[in-house]
Amino acid sequence: MNERKLRRKADAEMDERVLVLRGLHEKPSMTQRELSEYCGISLGKVNHLLSSCEEQGYLLRERGEGRGRNVSFRLERAALDFLKPYQVDAALILAAGFGSRFVPLSYELPKGLWEVFGERMIERQIRQLREAGISDITILVGYLKEKFDYLIDRYGVKLLYNPEYAEKNTLATLYHARELLRGKNCYILSSDNWIRENLYHEYEPASWYAASFMEGETEEWVLHFGKDRRIREAEVGGKDAFCMYGPVFLSRDFSADFLPLLESYYRMPGTEQFYWEDVLIRNLKSLPPIYANPQRENIIYEFENLEELRSFDERYIHSSGSRAMRITAEVLGVPESDIVDIRCLKAGMTNKSWLFSVRESSETEKYRGKSFICRIPGPGTEKLIDRRAEGRTYEKIRALHITEELLHFDPENGYKISVYYRGARNADFSKEEERRACMRKLRELHASGIRLDHDFDIGERLKSYESLCLSSGGDIPFEDYPKIRRESFLLLRFLEERKREKTICHIDSVCDNFLFTEEGLKMIDWEYAGMADPMIDIAMAAIYSYMDFEEARNLLREYLHADPEGAKSSPDQPDREEELYPLVAAYMGLGGLLWALWCCYKISLGEKFGDYSLKMYRYFKDSLRILQNLGKF
Repeated sequence: MNERKLRRKADAEMDERVLVLRGLHEKPSMTQRELSEYCGISLGKVNHLLSSCEEQGYLLRERGEGRGRNVSFRLERAALDFLKPYQVDAALILAAGFGSRFVPLSYELPKGLWEVFGERMIERQIRQLREAGISDITILVGYLKEKFDYLIDRYGVKLLYNPEYAEKNTLATLYHARELLRGKNCYILSSDNWIRENLYHEYEPASWYAASFMEGETEEWVLHFGKDRRIREAEVGGKDAFCMYGPVFLSRDFSADFLPLLESYYRMPGTEQFYWEDVLIRNLKSLPPIYANPQRENIIYEFENLEELRSFDERYIHSSGSRAMRITAEVLGVPESDIVDIRCLKAGMTNKSWLFSVRESSETEKYRGKSFICRIPGPGTEKLIDRRAEGRTYEKIRALHITEELLHFDPENGYKISVYYRGARNADFSKEEERRACMRKLRELHASGIRLDHDFDIGERLKSYESLCLSSGGDIPFEDYPKIRRESFLLLRFLEERKREKTICHIDSVCDNFLFTEEGLKMIDWEYAGMADPMIDIAMAAIYSYMDFEEARNLLREYLHADPEGAKSSPDQPDREEELYPLVAAYMGLGGLLWALWCCYKISLGEKFGDYSLKMYRYFKDSLRILQNLGKF
């Protein structure tokens, strides 16, 4: 039999002598009845294990004869030698994720750093580990990683960065920490668990996953195990069952088999959103045993949302400690406890937005049962957006009744609270009817005659964004940017020579900013709006939807044929398509270059946008080629 099979055979059953010896090591005065409860095995079996350990020279019977309280044992040196292979070497604490179900609190502080009963959850677990003699502790960080730095000085922990925290799930997190598991007996913890009693020990007999009993229907991973507690199977969802919930312990032998599978699944396409437990569950039959570690009720807590946290720690009912919650409560004139049904809104690349409702039983009748959206400006936006100009824009266009209804706008910090339209949906530019409706709304805006006191000058914006990229200590990573920069002046000069009339323009005319509501079609998020050539709105709508240039020409055609409702005049007529298309193409190129630079700046602040910057940069090159083919320069 080869070494691998021998190891598996040896690990086929948990060695319960480890539990008995560990119990007496932690509390020498423990009685047999207490040992039975501690180990989760029968009193008779405890007596048998004690006799076996005594025969093997691990224990010395010290006092009296017989059973129960008249007998005590002392661990011999041989017992510590026997326990040595079972000694826990290290602990990993997973803390890289964002925590989208806990916005707006998680916008300001990672979930593991929240206080529960006056103690931060991650610090509580670090303290419990240290009490168990575990000092080699590594925290896997990602989102707001800098917030964890103080723990190095306070507790001597280490930080390991997961560069894929924003795009992938915990499979990737554990993959980046795999070398910390190799050859070690190791705990794996979640930073946002609150654990009432210390579950950690200096020695562990076998690999295990903590299990809590869930009454009624559950969407957690349900465990199937027998009297020996070995996990045979697991599945998502079930009823009245023990579920995977809380800390995990992996032995070095288990990890020796598990890590190659982890690496294989990480490289496998389609596993980007896998939890590391997905790998475990799919391979239970081929892996060494891992056992359920059942816990009593109310020992392990994993808060799914703010309401659960409020019901556990009353402090969060009255004050969550979140600036966004405080501002929102003050604006609406309600206590924080009236702000409920909170969820994260994914849309938007510049800002962070969250949806909430006011409790039906609120004393503030005006907002009772209604829903709202709060916008929090993203990192670095104070250098990109003039919030005072945005506020003036909302004032100017209020008479058109085409914007979202604002409850609050702060020109100092950019916080905005607006009405949420139930049943509303974003426009779908793949549908001709909806696309035409949006182009009609743009024409209505352009023909409104409204004048703003500020321009959106794309040439000035290009200079500004370039300066931000370079001044932030970063770089503009495109190899040919110096050449592209020179060529951008060709497009700018081409547009300048046309001396186009300026109208009010939205600029951020992405399909997500057109909202179909029961009150009609709305245009939202006016932070980039300014006076400009109306063709820029057509160009921006096209590149945001990744349209090619022929699709953009068709979009222009739909715009020109739209009949703006109630418009006083129409600045561009349908027969001008050939004249206007080169302008749209030029703005597509310059817009693409602008947003590529925008990405470079935001990336320097730690944000990620996938291949968005590549697509935007390519628009400039394609635009230049098209205009050259049209003989424009």
